[in-house]
Amino acid sequence: MLRNNLLLFKTYKKIMEKREEMKNICSQVRRDIVRMVHNVQSGHPGGSLGCVEFLVALYFEIMDHNSEFSMNGTNEDVFFLSNGHISPVFYSVLARSGYFPIKELSTFRKIDSRLQGHPTTHEKLPGVRIASGSLGQGLSVAIGTALSKKMNNETKKVYCLCGDGELQEGQVWEAIMYAGSKKINNIILTIDVNKQQICGSTNDVLNMGSLKDKFLAFEWVVIEQKDGNNLEAVLSTMRNINNKTQEQPICILLHTEMGNGIDYMMGSHKWHGIAPNDEELKIALNQLTETLGDY
Repeated sequence: MLRNNLLLFKTYKKIMEKREEMKNICSQVRRDIVRMVHNVQSGHPGGSLGCVEFLVALYFEIMDHNSEFSMNGTNEDVFFLSNGHISPVFYSVLARSGYFPIKELSTFRKIDSRLQGHPTTHEKLPGVRIASGSLGQGLSVAIGTALSKKMNNETKKVYCLCGDGELQEGQVWEAIMYAGSKKINNIILTIDVNKQQICGSTNDVLNMGSLKDKFLAFEWVVIEQKDGNNLEAVLSTMRNINNKTQEQPICILLHTEMGNGIDYMMGSHKWHGIAPNDEELKIALNQLTETLGDY
């Protein structure tokens, strides 16, 4: 009995240490985001800050992936960022998980940098498989990759992230209809539901109604994650998905807050695509603990 209790304690301790490590990564990624955007006075901090917990969960626990990057992603889980304007969070997570040197984050959006404002492929940045940011296209590519894995008898999954404003693009719904009809059950689509886009709230720009009802109508399994900025909740949802077998594609409606982690940015569409000035950066960094060392 004593031995079993000791083993349980050690297991619990490791789990708690892992969670604390991932929370530290989230804080550091947020610091990376605001520093990168401030450095060139250009970029998209709002949506990037809102998706930190999701991407940290994906790359540091959920996905089976290899930082020794190969473009085809054979026998590993792969991820496609469709809303490519939130490249700051994508680049930070890739660097922090070993795809390229962390110091390279300092080149964000600079001439001849591999870290362009929207991810591209001709720079051959490890971790980037498609050029994205021309909204509406990422899910189509992800579906093609998922079909390829099925044809090669792979069991690995394909993950894709889209913004809720991006769903105003028609091509997205063609892809959603196709995946549901063809039962492409090795794809997991996450929608960042922050209800904000560049011009205002998504409801004011173009009200999409019930996203859940729409995806159900297209024969998807729909999971609503109400607290997309709670790391534990996101991890729990993603783990449960990985442990289940289903016949249809999965959509996660991930409710996040634009600008999460920085009080003056939170919930405001105004921070979709503008950079903090010197004073605003100082305020932001004072709210975010440096945990792993700035680049």
